[in-house]
Amino acid sequence: MQVAIIGGGAAGQMAAIEAAKNGHAVTLFERNEKLGRKIYITGKGRCNLTNLCTRDEFFANIARNPRFLYSAFAAFAPEDIIALVEGEGIPTKAERGRRVFPASDKASDVLKALSRALARHDVKICYNTRVTALHCVGGAVTAIETEAGTQDFDAVILCTGGASYPQTGSTGDGYALAAVCGHTVIPPAPSLVPLETEEGWCGELTGLTLKNVTLSAEQGGKTVFSEQGELLFTHFGVSGPLVLSCSARMQAPMAGARLYIDLKPALSRETLDARILRELAENHKKGIAAALRSLLPERFLACILAIAGIDPAHRAAEMTKQERTTLINTLKAVPLTVRATRPLDEAIVTRGGIATTEVNPKTMESRLIRNLYFAGEILDVDAFTGGYNLQIAWSTGVLAGRSVGG
Repeated sequence: MQVAIIGGGAAGQMAAIEAAKNGHAVTLFERNEKLGRKIYITGKGRCNLTNLCTRDEFFANIARNPRFLYSAFAAFAPEDIIALVEGEGIPTKAERGRRVFPASDKASDVLKALSRALARHDVKICYNTRVTALHCVGGAVTAIETEAGTQDFDAVILCTGGASYPQTGSTGDGYALAAVCGHTVIPPAPSLVPLETEEGWCGELTGLTLKNVTLSAEQGGKTVFSEQGELLFTHFGVSGPLVLSCSARMQAPMAGARLYIDLKPALSRETLDARILRELAENHKKGIAAALRSLLPERFLACILAIAGIDPAHRAAEMTKQERTTLINTLKAVPLTVRATRPLDEAIVTRGGIATTEVNPKTMESRLIRNLYFAGEILDVDAFTGGYNLQIAWSTGVLAGRSVGG
């Protein structure tokens, strides 16, 4: 069979390799001048290619439509992508949270491994080529159209990605191609994205990173997220690993959701009160801000005292029990209100995409158009941070590639 793969990211490359292994003549169409531009920037350029998780742990980290991925994960699990990369001469390593990276810490090495596999299986690659339309006749895909003209194909696998990081080529083109074929597109929205807050004081702390804090989020009167980790203040609100993970667990619209930061999760209120009393006693002649300067960075402490309604210039010896209680409550739950997410083009992944009800989970083939398949971020499936989103791409790409002509 003549098979067209549209999109040369993680899913597209895996689909191409797998389809070619099965004896098909595969042409991979990539709109950029090179493959896998988004892979280059994952894991801050180190490429967190997967996670050494169990099957149950994998599905627990899928934010939307996890059951859709049962067959894909069974077809290609974390150990399989590790074996592929290492088999191409690129050793890997596991770090905190069982996140897997190339031992070199270079995303380019993962792409080298994929490139070798593509070449060995004679995959034809058309760079700088944008697919503008799919041709369907009699309920089956028959051809694709590019700026250079129309080409006939027996099967097409759409792997065009989502709409986040458009500079990598993920501009949502695949949604339009699928919609013309009758597919439902769940409106794309940002996931794993920083959050804007109503509180302006976050901007005063731009660049300040908090480690080992607990971030909780409430929506509709329920706690939808609570984890410990790292958080970053920005000019618009908050970012960092905790916030990105939090955004994936929240439901849209997020405006009005409440966030709470426990700055001292390792300390009980009683222990924290004892520490504050000790600091006040040792520095009783100083102002409250000066007496408690060991608690937090100076500019952050000033914000916390303001939130708690405590005059930083009052003498430490004059601080009342009620003020201490208010300060402790603030330290254990700094309140923030979400105004909005940052734009989709700043999100790490896209939530939304091709409705999974219209795709066969056992083959990744369209239930509407024969010989049309989907893989990767174009689908309405996304996950939390830690290598899970790339694993979705590898797994769905492999399953789609294997299923062609089956």
